[in-house]
Amino acid sequence: MKHRGRHRRRRRGAALRAVLAGTALALTAAATLISASQAGVAENPGALRPLTSPADTGPLQLQEHLVPAPTLNRLAASMGRPVGVDAVLQDTDRTLGEGAGCTDEDRASLPVTPAAVRAYCWDRADTATTAWQPASVTTSGDADDDGVWGTHRVILTGWTHSTTTGPAAERGLARVAFVDADAPSRPAYRWVLLVVPVDGGRDYRGLASRVSGMVWYQDKLLVTTTTGSADALYVYDLDRIQRATVDGPAIGRVPGGWSADGYRYVMPAVGSYRFSAGRCAASGPPCPGTLSLDRGTAPDSLVAGEWTAPGGGRHARLWRYAFSTDPARGGLLATDAAGRADAVEAYRTRTSGIRGVLSYRQPGAARPSWYVGRLSGSMDGHGGLWRQDTKGASAAHCGSEGSHHCWAASAGSLSYWQETGEVWSLSDRMLFAVPLAALDRSLG
Repeated sequence: MKHRGRHRRRRRGAALRAVLAGTALALTAAATLISASQAGVAENPGALRPLTSPADTGPLQLQEHLVPAPTLNRLAASMGRPVGVDAVLQDTDRTLGEGAGCTDEDRASLPVTPAAVRAYCWDRADTATTAWQPASVTTSGDADDDGVWGTHRVILTGWTHSTTTGPAAERGLARVAFVDADAPSRPAYRWVLLVVPVDGGRDYRGLASRVSGMVWYQDKLLVTTTTGSADALYVYDLDRIQRATVDGPAIGRVPGGWSADGYRYVMPAVGSYRFSAGRCAASGPPCPGTLSLDRGTAPDSLVAGEWTAPGGGRHARLWRYAFSTDPARGGLLATDAAGRADAVEAYRTRTSGIRGVLSYRQPGAARPSWYVGRLSGSMDGHGGLWRQDTKGASAAHCGSEGSHHCWAASAGSLSYWQETGEVWSLSDRMLFAVPLAALDRSLG
C-alpha cells in the first residue's frame, strides 16, 4: 500500500532536477530537418470560450458505476492475493534505450522546439510492427505530490492494439507499460494487460478500447474508453494487480487457471464512468480523448479534452471534474448522492485533432493556462502545441517559414511532474520530457 509514501520528499526534487539538467540531451537535430512544405502554418485556435449554460455543461455529466466488492473479492480469491506496483517493478523484463542510442527515425519524432531533456525508445520487440501504438502517459508525480510511489519513481504509458491488423484475439486490446524510472540512465519496464471482470468475478475479458488518455491519482488509474457505448472512463486500482497463472493466448479463465494472452499481469477494472446523456455525439456528450491532472485547483481536478478529427470543422471542448476529498473514495471523482459527477469548468477551443491537454496556473496568475497538443491536419509529420486562455493563444515557431508544427510526431497525452518541473509526453516512437519553463519560453 502507498501509506508509507505519503511523506513529503522535497529534498529529492532538487537532486532530481540536478540529474536531469546535467544529462540534457541534444536530440532534436534530426527533427529540425522537417520541411516547411510538410509543416505548414497551423490555424491559430484563438481564445477559449467559456461554456456556462446548462445546455453546454449538461452533456459533460458522468454517472459513476463501481464494481461490487463481492465481484472483486471473488476474482481475487480465485486468482490469488492481488499485488501492487512494487511487485511489477521487481519483475521487469524489458529496457528502454536512451535517446542517443535510438535510431534516427526514433529521434526524428521528438519535438523540434523545445528540446527534450529526457528521451527513450522502446524495446525493439515492442516496435517491430505498428500493431501496438502508444497514446497516453501518467507518472508517480500525478499519483502523489511527492513524486514517488512508495520508494519508486514510476512512469505508466498506455498502448492500444490496432483493430484491423494482427491476431484477431488481440485487436483493440489495451495494455500499460510500468516503467521503473529510479535509474534515469536505464529504465526498465513490464507490461500489464487491462481487463474487466465479468460474470460476477468468475471471469474477465480484455478491455477492448483505445486508451488515449490516462491519469494515475492516489491508488487509482483512470483511462479513457471508446467502446461504442456511453462509457467515458474506466477505473483501475493499483493495489489490485493480479498474476496470470497460465501462459497462453486466451484471456480469462481457462483449464488449469487464468490466462492473459501471454502477459504475466492483469489489472481488473474496479469501476467506470458513463455520460448520463448517452453516447458521444456532435451535439451531446464528447467523444473521450485525452486526460491529465491539475494539482493547482482545490480540490485537485481531472482535466479532459474531446477527440475530434484533425483538420475538421468540429471544434473540441476542454473541461474538468473535481476529485473527491472523502478518504473512503481515494482516487475517485467527486459525485452527488446519486453518483453523478458534473464538470466544474468547461471551454470550447477553436481547434481539432487534440491528443494532449494540460492545465497549469503560473504563480501569480488569476487563472490557469491550457496547453493543447494536436495532430497535424495531414495525420502525419509533427503536430503543434498551443497555450490558450480566455484572451488568446500562442505557439512555438520553428523552421525557415515560422511553422507552428514544432511538437512531437503523433504526440500523445501530457503529464506534468510537479517535483521536477517537467512535462512528460510520448511520440509514436519515443517517451520524452521537456521542462515546463522551456515549454513556456518556446511559446513566447
